[in-house]
Amino acid sequence: MRVHKFGAKKLGAKKLGVSVVALMGLAAVTVAGCSDQGGKQSNAAPAGNNWPMIEGNWGNQRFSTLDKINAGNVKTLGGAWSHKFEGESTRATPVVSNGVMYVTAGNHVYAFNPKTGEKIWQYKPSIAPTGLYKGVTMGEGMVFVGLSDAGVIGLKEATGELVWSTNIGDKEAEESVVKAQSPTGQFISTAPAYANGIVIVPMVNGDYGVRGRVVGLDAKTGNQLWRWDATAGPGDPGHSSWPADNDEWIKGGGGIWTTPAIDTDLGLVYFGTGNPVPQWGGEARAGDNLYTTSLVALDIKTGQRKWHFQLVHHDIWESDLGTPPVLYDASVDGKARKGIAVMRTDGYLFLLDRVTGAPIHPVEERPVPQNARVKTAPTQPFPVGADQVGPNCVVPENIPAGFKALCHYDPVDYDTPNAMYPINTTRAARMAYSPQTKHFYLSGSPAWPFWIRRFEDPKFFSAMGTGVPGIKTTGIIAAIDSRTNKIVWQKPMPYEIQNGSGMMATAGGLLFHGEPDGTVQAYDQKTGETLWTFQTGAYASGAVMTYEIDGEQYVALNNTHTLWSFKLGGTVQPLPAPEPPATVTSWSGRIMATDEITMSPTVKDTGLGKMREAIDEYAVQPTRAKSSVGEKVTWVNKGKETHTATAMDGSWTTGPIAPGKSMTMTFDKPGVYTYICKDHPWSYAELTIEE
Repeated sequence: MRVHKFGAKKLGAKKLGVSVVALMGLAAVTVAGCSDQGGKQSNAAPAGNNWPMIEGNWGNQRFSTLDKINAGNVKTLGGAWSHKFEGESTRATPVVSNGVMYVTAGNHVYAFNPKTGEKIWQYKPSIAPTGLYKGVTMGEGMVFVGLSDAGVIGLKEATGELVWSTNIGDKEAEESVVKAQSPTGQFISTAPAYANGIVIVPMVNGDYGVRGRVVGLDAKTGNQLWRWDATAGPGDPGHSSWPADNDEWIKGGGGIWTTPAIDTDLGLVYFGTGNPVPQWGGEARAGDNLYTTSLVALDIKTGQRKWHFQLVHHDIWESDLGTPPVLYDASVDGKARKGIAVMRTDGYLFLLDRVTGAPIHPVEERPVPQNARVKTAPTQPFPVGADQVGPNCVVPENIPAGFKALCHYDPVDYDTPNAMYPINTTRAARMAYSPQTKHFYLSGSPAWPFWIRRFEDPKFFSAMGTGVPGIKTTGIIAAIDSRTNKIVWQKPMPYEIQNGSGMMATAGGLLFHGEPDGTVQAYDQKTGETLWTFQTGAYASGAVMTYEIDGEQYVALNNTHTLWSFKLGGTVQPLPAPEPPATVTSWSGRIMATDEITMSPTVKDTGLGKMREAIDEYAVQPTRAKSSVGEKVTWVNKGKETHTATAMDGSWTTGPIAPGKSMTMTFDKPGVYTYICKDHPWSYAELTIEE
């Protein structure tokens, strides 16, 4: 067992068009409480009358001191107002500051009157290609927004007028990828952070050949002050964790998906990084691959790395740290410690000292299963004595026949084409932390099965996910005690919720959460008991927040395309429930009319800078085909192994089809058939025969 490693202080890091702004001329409602101008007291403390940033405060605690809505009266909570974004969707968390609510939806930034829902102004960047992501941040009298082309803009908070714009992406990456006709992957996936005159912007790599990074911008001008790259280059001590015989570190991934946490007293900004690239191809990048899948602390002023803690060494499972880290005050042996909590995708919570990166709750390196070809790390870190949220392995009953159920840190290689890996237990939904209960509250999907497809080319990336029928998913919410790292309570949920709304806690003893079936729900913090539900009419995908105006507390969130606000005695009625989300996967996608079906087709991958091709030995193309009674249907095997098409109900089979050969059948009855390859029963497809 190797010595546990955390990084101590090391060496340092290193025009959009203007659209017309529509002003509605509405007066802002006065909101008492904290300012959004970066004041140390207001943004470091839990949210109060305002909700000045998407996670509530610099600590990402998602906790509010408001208690006018509480367990005793939450049943009277009703709709205060709603605003539908016509033709636009959003998952952004609203921000309320200085009497105005700010939010992004589609390609627009909006300002609303948070008491009435009336629009004050809107702004549309003229070249934002595919939409704005998860909200805004405030500072210097401006609204800061990240765009989907790696652009960042600063708008006047009073009018929405553009003050400055910049781009933190790589021009060379864009040019090289354009030539290869594949996407860059460069975009800002969340709201930036703001502190001490600096806008701190994380950038993702979209799982393509780009380095994730964090950039510090001058809040007044947008000029770049510093940049830190998530993959360690020459001169950085972490560079030795990449192979010496190639340059995979240059495009090595490590995208940052969430808004950083900030401690201005320490002068540090904290964030979790994403997985290395190539995603599954560990053989291309021997070593721990720093600073991917790590919690990192940077100096706010300079971008210099102060410490890091890697949660997954040599990640070959896409274990992005997609849940924002949370700052909290810990007590160890009667002494106060500045803590930071980070959730790993397998349901383990790591509790660290945010000054040094050393564990507050003990961590040990444990041996894990090995695969020499993909150069697995010999050990992975685990919090000692901690409870794991959800099971450690895929439950065999939750996956279709023919697939192999894996456990966390089981290696996946190209000779295991039927691997179902538990990839997403607690990967992306926001946690909340209550300073009152000292509990963390989280949501997830227990051991969510994911079909990892490996090809011999380590850089070929295929994310099959739930691409076959019969995969069962559920959800879970839980409370973990920060003092013991033990589960206080946990509650099964009907739908997969490892992404989406996350949790929000209040001093009223409540937790709020949005469900995929359209309901917003309130729970008792002590027990998880459901106290209130409201149907919004669509997937409640945005995180819940709360604010106070004129003595009334409001609760708000976005569903897929509507911004909702609630208050006690609100009269806006619930909407009809949408079609409930499936809990078992079924066939999806286009059904193609054809008389020829290809076994083992050639498939393409547009990632990592060039077009790649590979034979998918166990795929069928089209996966969903249709023909008519009396028509001939031919299966052609273009692979290297013998395959069959055998109906799962046993009604027909093509028999063995050798490589390069074909088999033709004619059907005399209509029907819909799921069929498999008898020798490779994870190879699923569907055939519809019509009259």
